[in-house]
Amino acid sequence: MARRREASKRETIADPVYSSELVSKFVSCMMIGGKKTTAERVFYSCMEILKNRTKEDALKMFKKAVDAVKPQLEVKSRRIGGATYQVPVEVSSERRISLGIRWILACARDRGEKSMTERLAGELLDAINNRGGAVKKREDTHRMAEANKAFAHYRWGG
Repeated sequence: MARRREASKRETIADPVYSSELVSKFVSCMMIGGKKTTAERVFYSCMEILKNRTKEDALKMFKKAVDAVKPQLEVKSRRIGGATYQVPVEVSSERRISLGIRWILACARDRGEKSMTERLAGELLDAINNRGGAVKKREDTHRMAEANKAFAHYRWGG
């Protein structure tokens, strides 16, 4: 942790098509090697696929998918008297979003479809329907926190 001062939060500029900060964050996380245009192209074509498959508003579906993946609890390692405990803690709202985005992208990259556009669309649809790799990751995280609930009293003291 920084000893001097807190790093200032930069404001996220909303994306040009949907004017949503969440979308621009997602595109920035998806970007590899500074190729933002490529990441945007993949994302927007994925949104087209979502719109065609579900016949609903693509942005709403995207937000629903991210909400389905966001974790409420996670475990943090805490060292107390020579033993390391996995202590369950609540996740801050900013971290929830970033973890959700990260998990969706990681699981989409691991999928077997041909293009990244199809992989991402498939993962988002799976997240909406409460299945898929990203939702499984959230459930595993929650299960881990639930299993270590006995160590919750180590949250602050020590």
